[in-house]
Amino acid sequence: MGAGSPLILCQTTTMVITEIKDAMEEAIVARGCFIVDIKVSKDNDIELTIESENSTVTLDDCVELSRIFESHFDREQEDYSLTVTSAGLDCPFKVHGQFLKAVGTEVEVSLKGGKRFNAVLTSVSENGVTLKYEAMETVEGRKRKVKVQKEEFFDFGEVNAVRPHIVF
Repeated sequence: MGAGSPLILCQTTTMVITEIKDAMEEAIVARGCFIVDIKVSKDNDIELTIESENSTVTLDDCVELSRIFESHFDREQEDYSLTVTSAGLDCPFKVHGQFLKAVGTEVEVSLKGGKRFNAVLTSVSENGVTLKYEAMETVEGRKRKVKVQKEEFFDFGEVNAVRPHIVF
């Protein structure tokens, strides 16, 4: 550039997930919900995914949280688009609250190594989940494998995904 050329700076800033979480968490908890995920694209397309503690996320929850979000962040200054959504039924659990909500329900489990099965989620800890399921095992004195009930703890390091089991 020559000495008389104008200097043009193009600055794009994307919103920071921690700022969004800090601004929204109190309002989300007040509605009986919790944050599952916050995604921010390089173009400031924001997707705020929530889950209800005890029931389902309603359209009113999403609309109200969107309104609250817009009161915290100036759309003109930040230049963002916002989607507030509930966690999908077919999506794997991402946060501890989803596991806690699912205790006592049937889930689909995928372990690292490829093993897949349905089970009842009986408990959850910070380290993993306890699952009750049926398995075919060889029993002494029997030629054929027999269905047996098992209840087993799986460390989160062994688990690839856990999602709700959907029955149509």
